[in-house]
Amino acid sequence: MTKPPEPLLELIDPDGGRPALTCPDDGERVTHAELHARAASIAGRLRAAGVAQGGRVAIVLPNGPEIVEVLLGVTAAGAAAAPLNPAYTEPEYRFYLDDLAPQVLVVGAGAAPAARAAADGIPVIEVTPRAGAEPLLTLDGAELPADGSGPDGRPEDVALLLHTSGTTSRPKQVPLLQRNLTAQARSIAAHYGLSPEDVSYCAMPLFHVHGLVASTLAQLAAGGTVVVPRRFSPRRFFGQADAHGVTWVSAGPTLHQMILDHPGTAPATLRFTRSCSSALSPRLMREAEARYGVPMIEAYGMTEAGHQMTSNPLPPAQRLEGSVGVSAGAEIRVVDGEGRDVAPGAAGEVAIRGPGLTPGYLNNERANAEAFFDGWFRTGDEGTLQDGYLRLRGRLKEMIIRGGENISPQEIEAVLLSHPEVGEAVVFGVDDGKYGQTVAAAVVLTGPAQPDELRAHARKSLAAFKVPDTIHVLDEIPKTPTGKVQRSRMPAHLADGGS
Repeated sequence: MTKPPEPLLELIDPDGGRPALTCPDDGERVTHAELHARAASIAGRLRAAGVAQGGRVAIVLPNGPEIVEVLLGVTAAGAAAAPLNPAYTEPEYRFYLDDLAPQVLVVGAGAAPAARAAADGIPVIEVTPRAGAEPLLTLDGAELPADGSGPDGRPEDVALLLHTSGTTSRPKQVPLLQRNLTAQARSIAAHYGLSPEDVSYCAMPLFHVHGLVASTLAQLAAGGTVVVPRRFSPRRFFGQADAHGVTWVSAGPTLHQMILDHPGTAPATLRFTRSCSSALSPRLMREAEARYGVPMIEAYGMTEAGHQMTSNPLPPAQRLEGSVGVSAGAEIRVVDGEGRDVAPGAAGEVAIRGPGLTPGYLNNERANAEAFFDGWFRTGDEGTLQDGYLRLRGRLKEMIIRGGENISPQEIEAVLLSHPEVGEAVVFGVDDGKYGQTVAAAVVLTGPAQPDELRAHARKSLAAFKVPDTIHVLDEIPKTPTGKVQRSRMPAHLADGGS
């Protein structure tokens, strides 16, 4: 029987005595019952500060127990939380705050000067951690009182307001309802068999749907514990994971690579690791499994879906290398331009529907008309679906069309990454008068390989028209805060002298 929609705070057991959140940096520990009570109290304090049901609260806080408590408190008040990256500059904050029009801005005490400068009259609430107690919330130096009312968040209330990455256009606002998040949290918990005995390690930022829904809400829904470092350190991961009995960790491939670059032994409690947010190379998957000593599960998610859409299953079910797995949180189709199913194994656009799907972009009818059809959402990703397993070929807008041939950047990246001296690779199209586009690549090397050597390596596995015409050797490939490479921005980055 399908569980009826529920408000987000119902994920948290109000009587639960097990740890819900623990911070390895300072030993802060919050039980499920304490988390529920603190979120309810914060909701009352926000209402006393003028946050109304249906209002918006911008949040600029680092990872840690406090951001989870505040996020749940905002939703318990029936308002929408809009967590923003603490690394933004003042102009970036001005854009997002203007776009969001929040009733209040929540920041750490004495922190976030760029966000404060951009607030322009928006009331600023400061959050001060207190050991063993609810964080202190102050407005204009005075502690916020609670208004005495209980939680009144509803399943249909907007819980999160997030922005798309805006790689090719103005970022779009994505509302996720409380019922979207509770459905996804329970679905992820069920797919991985999470239980009260499990301990998740939150390596991803909590202003991103990956860290919030997968690493945090799913584990809380299962009644277990989330280890939330205030600042993720790959050097400290193995020690912290062992000290806290971590059973699983989810992160993007970039963070997994950073962990593997440091010495340490995976804890005996670990039972699987998960990779999501960008493509996992077969080589990194094999290296990770050898080092962690447990299965690496690749999943596929996006903001509009409330995170997870597909995932490889845990053993003994079949995991397919190079596949992002089977339906796990959404129904999946691969369709043509008219929204018709393509033949099994044929390439087309991945379309989804499910309980985690956003009701639509805010104030953007054109984007909604382009993305939604008959209750389905076009992801913008090209893929193939066969025997229930989905394989991705890349973003449709990032496909390279050279002389009429469609070329998948991910296919070429996988070949380059199979060279033992290539640590990272990104492939992208460059405008060309003769062919329309030519293929270019940028790599980060771990040895003395030269571009001509890499091109020769690629020719062993790729047709001539797919072999990169140009390979740039960089010290670092630019990424978003969540570790995603933005292919469409690479030509401009190189033109600006990127290295």
